[in-house]
Amino acid sequence: MSAPTTQTDTIHLVFGASGYIGSNLVPYLLSSGRRVRAVSRNREVLEGRGWSGVEIAQADAMEPLTLDAALDRVDVAYYLVHSMAAGKNFPELDAVAARNFAAAAERQGVLRIVYLGGLLPDSPPESPHLRSRQETGDLLRAGSVPVTEIRAGMIVGPGSAAWEVIRDLVNHLPVMITPRWVKSKSTPIALSNLLHYLAEVPAFEKTANEIYAVGGPDILTYLEIMRQYGELVGKRPYILQVPLLTPRLSSYWLRLVTTVPTSIARALIDGLSEDLIASDTRLVELIPQPLLGFRDAARAALTADRQHEVPARWTEGSIACRNFHPEYSFYARQTGDVFLTTARASDVWDVICTVGNNGDFFYARWLWWARRALDWLIGGPSLRRKRRHPQRLRVGDVVDSWRVIAMEPGTRLTLLMEMKAPGAGVAEYTVHNDDQGVRIEVRAYFHPQ
Repeated sequence: MSAPTTQTDTIHLVFGASGYIGSNLVPYLLSSGRRVRAVSRNREVLEGRGWSGVEIAQADAMEPLTLDAALDRVDVAYYLVHSMAAGKNFPELDAVAARNFAAAAERQGVLRIVYLGGLLPDSPPESPHLRSRQETGDLLRAGSVPVTEIRAGMIVGPGSAAWEVIRDLVNHLPVMITPRWVKSKSTPIALSNLLHYLAEVPAFEKTANEIYAVGGPDILTYLEIMRQYGELVGKRPYILQVPLLTPRLSSYWLRLVTTVPTSIARALIDGLSEDLIASDTRLVELIPQPLLGFRDAARAALTADRQHEVPARWTEGSIACRNFHPEYSFYARQTGDVFLTTARASDVWDVICTVGNNGDFFYARWLWWARRALDWLIGGPSLRRKRRHPQRLRVGDVVDSWRVIAMEPGTRLTLLMEMKAPGAGVAEYTVHNDDQGVRIEVRAYFHPQ
């Protein structure tokens, strides 16, 4: 029942560190003195997190040759990836990824895999999402490395897809026509409680090759969850239940009222037709901790959301990039493009730093003037402010109706929109050298209300 090695010697690999749970688990493990290696498909995303003392690696479970280096000398590997955002064929992708990861962990002599799955109903699940989570656990266990699987239902914390769906519904709909799945029961678990279980479970030998269902102390219907959340934020939506509206049909209109990616929201809603209750008490007894009820967990989530600091680089969901309005959507709508040029990177950067000078945003200038004029007419800052310097920028500078919130000189410029709009926006410019020349990437993110 003791840890396999001391925490300072044990390498804890978080595979899927750029995802919701991974982004929270990495700093949680670090805070307890553990040695952490964070892995995702995009190294730049992890480098932008600003984690101190974390090893960063890039690997893709769909590309087996990338896994061995990432798993080298790893003792505990947290497997936190899924492919729900990929569309209808996500179960096939999840299966391939799990097989590849289990084989690589076996080759590298990993001592334990900790996998976060989903709660299952008493009968075989009909939802493709839940079936895929179950199959992923089975495939990981098919290898020789001991696996500990923790199954959780709704996670209450900023960025959790299920939490964001509830939050968006209550914040934006004074009247709801809901399907019968609102009567399904769940045992929502606070993010902090789940992170504690994940961090501590590999320290016990008896948890090897075990499956644990975890949840909070409350058994609530989704109707009760929405009403309790509404009480916390001062909203009382009128909820009318319609028995003919199935989870599948409700997932289609959900895209109109939440910015949780449609493919993810649809997969989640498909799994709500049955009760998902964690009645397993073994982990509660093995790893005791104060379990937060839904109301306290939701209050903690709202507080954490409001206290989110400006990151070194913009990341999706930052409350600072939503103008500190927690009612703005966590997940952003985004668009962008990449351009190649033969110009020198330093010259490109000099041009980017002139953005907004005299209203010039590089393209469709007359449209920008029209937008600025509209903002001015309704009391926004456009046309009222001037840049500190026409060519130079620093964090905190105003650029017309934007503000510089992050900057890596020569590489990246991040601007927060301050014009009046039904939501919050971020624009980001990056410059990179690659084999084909200088690559310019422009991306825009919008968190609608």
